Amino acid sequence: MSFPEKDLLHCPSKDVIEAHFMSCVKEADALKHKSQVINEMQKKDHKQLWMGLHNDRFDQFWAINRKLMEYPAEENGFRYIPFRIYQTTTERPFIQKLFRPVATDGQLHTLGDLLKEVCPSAVAPEDGGKKNQVMIHGIEPMLETPLQWLSEHLSYPDNFLHISIIPQPVD
Repeated sequence: MSFPEKDLLHCPSKDVIEAHFMSCVKEADALKHKSQVINEMQKKDHKQLWMGLHNDRFDQFWAINRKLMEYPAEENGFRYIPFRIYQTTTERPFIQKLFRPVATDGQLHTLGDLLKEVCPSAVAPEDGGKKNQVMIHGIEPMLETPLQWLSEHLSYPDNFLHISIIPQPVD
């Protein structure tokens, strides 16, 4: 059986995977902090971040990644939330847009707010039944959960929230 080229990306080396990972981390930091945090790091910090992930050493990874999850106390969160929404029902591989964690009135945006704006078909109408499951890391967070909290606590190692919209199984 040959490699399923049309279903999976074939990575020719570990270096390609590392470069892609670091590119995603840099993109997330550009959204969260205008790239200030990643640009202040040294090459050895970037390497420690990658090696901690690659070698399954959480303490090594988190010593560096912690800096990417912080924000000034006077701000209520990141500049924008790095997220990608995946749906099996569309041709697009994912949805990614600029979305702030805090509304103009100072209220924290929730997962539900994000979905209503970016992917309204994912949330059930007030009168209708639930059509989809919204999953992050295999769990279904409440739609009232603040997006900033989700980004800090449920982001993947690349610092993005990867949100899957899964059609509700019909029994």
